[in-house]
Amino acid sequence: MFPLSSQKKFWTFANEQQLSELRLQQNVNYINSHGAEMNQEQREAFFLLLAEERVLIKQYELYLNDFCRRFEPPMPKCVVGTAFHYFKRFFLNNTPMDYHPKEILATCVYLACKVEEFNVSIGQFVGNIKGDRNKAMDIILSNELLMMQQLNYYLTVHNPYRPVEGFLIDIKTRSNMSNPERLRPHIDEFIEKTFFTDACLLYAPSQIALAAVLHAASKEQENLDSYVTENLFVAARDKLPALIEAVRKIRFMVKAYELPSKEKVRLIEKKLEKCRNQENNPDSQIYKERMRKMLCDDDLELPLDSSYHVADSSADMSMLNMSQESV
Repeated sequence: MFPLSSQKKFWTFANEQQLSELRLQQNVNYINSHGAEMNQEQREAFFLLLAEERVLIKQYELYLNDFCRRFEPPMPKCVVGTAFHYFKRFFLNNTPMDYHPKEILATCVYLACKVEEFNVSIGQFVGNIKGDRNKAMDIILSNELLMMQQLNYYLTVHNPYRPVEGFLIDIKTRSNMSNPERLRPHIDEFIEKTFFTDACLLYAPSQIALAAVLHAASKEQENLDSYVTENLFVAARDKLPALIEAVRKIRFMVKAYELPSKEKVRLIEKKLEKCRNQENNPDSQIYKERMRKMLCDDDLELPLDSSYHVADSSADMSMLNMSQESV
């Protein structure tokens, strides 16, 4: 159950300010570590600002969603939700300057497939990727352990989809609405939009689910206020004000979301290529040498030109079938 889960205890936060502070701390730590010899003006020109990181992450969340939507065989909604959770959690405790989101994205989806028991092999998975699939496989498998470590091995995710089913059954039973199933397309659309916000890091899945149901009802010109007050919370009226406030904030977050500017993303990615950590850049010689030494320590021999790398940014977008034009 969510109230007793690791998600509630370790990955649900008090407010948006707490999230901003975590992200800012990662940004500051990276800049202090890699820009010790620079003055403030040089740092701002060379490194990504926190606002620039947020724009970049927004764009890669769109890529993630697009990849999942095009996946064959069709991907269950719970896998998509879990992948979004992993992606957001990873970049709470890491900066894109340290780990480029293009090298984290596919690993989040692949790990989510495993955890949610959507049984696709690594071969089937990379079959959905255009370009060099061996390179894609290297990216995913070399980052899988890193991903689990950064998630502190708390891999179980509670998504809003199960509470939605409970609400729909209850509405059919205890409300006067005709054909509640007509709410479903609006519900699914709303939940998908919440994944582009920080709602899943701030609110319980049941709160997100209820916000989605009420949003869908308003779209269908139905009023469920009496159902919520007289049926759903008749025995717990003291909890109703907090629930109403949570639902209001979730709906506002979805309404306030804005697509990132493609031109801004292009400039940020260009800046990132200069300031990213080369030790974690699979294209860099530093990374290849480090991997060679690690494997040699295990009595394995890895040539310097091994394919522990990814293609350049434009090639990766083609590889993952996630071009900006497709968003």
